[in-house]
Amino acid sequence: MVVPAPDLPARVRIHEVGARDGLQNEKSTVPTEVKAEFIRRLADAGLTTIEATSFVHPKWVPQLADAEQLFPLVRDLPGVHLPVLVPNGRGLDRALALDANRVAVFASATESFAKANLNRTVDESLAVFAPVVARAKEEGAHVRGYLSMCFGDPWEGAVPIAQVVRVCRALVDMGCDELSLGDTIGVATPGHVLELLAALNEQHVPTDLLGVHFHDTYGQALANTLAALQHGVTTVDASAGGLGGCPFAKSATGNLATEDLVWMLQGLGIDSGVDLDRLTATSVWMAEQLGRPSPSRTVRALGKTAQPHKEQ
Repeated sequence: MVVPAPDLPARVRIHEVGARDGLQNEKSTVPTEVKAEFIRRLADAGLTTIEATSFVHPKWVPQLADAEQLFPLVRDLPGVHLPVLVPNGRGLDRALALDANRVAVFASATESFAKANLNRTVDESLAVFAPVVARAKEEGAHVRGYLSMCFGDPWEGAVPIAQVVRVCRALVDMGCDELSLGDTIGVATPGHVLELLAALNEQHVPTDLLGVHFHDTYGQALANTLAALQHGVTTVDASAGGLGGCPFAKSATGNLATEDLVWMLQGLGIDSGVDLDRLTATSVWMAEQLGRPSPSRTVRALGKTAQPHKEQ
């Protein structure tokens, strides 16, 4: 049943991260063609922004070592944006050589995670990203800035809002077209989300530049998403089937499942352009490739009745 709620956007853009963030932590290598087929099926389900891969050094994320082989297999999907992660200038070179036109840099709001993930301080990492963002913009690319540990850090505990705002402001100032606020270990609650969004607005970071990226460690991802929507956010990161975590933060559990998000959006009368049956069938298929059931509640509820993917 569709029962709209007041003060919510009419449409939400889902930034699908399953093919990158969702798979990066898998211990067994997922074949390149399986990844490509996963992306094709996600596109067939109606997702128009699908993060494809990451041009990081293979020793850091071995699962994504096939970026050069994968991206050409999917880059010509009609009507689909395929952002890729670039950690530095070399990663940007590799992405641009394959005609990628949407890239993302990955910063941290905390010193501990910056050291663990980037082997640099927060300010050192921002100094690395500044020329990367500048060059990407010169090349006509859209740039997303990921910011992890926006709400809590496994080493530092609760993260002060002013600390998060400072790094967000720096990413905007260097030219990022949008920011993704990451609850990397899943500790956020709705009031905290609203307070951070309000603080960003006060520092002249407009809501239309912001996306949210919640993990479901404490079962709060959908509640936090609803709070963000009530504030006016219209970009939500999610991972098909709830795949993913973070290889550099052991307490990080799976991402918000795209199916669970779409189910909530449908019930609220919010358009996402996604066919839930096709998406669910895709996640069932991917779970079979990985040899384990999907953690998504909606996939478990609808999986047996979802329509299978039809080859074009």
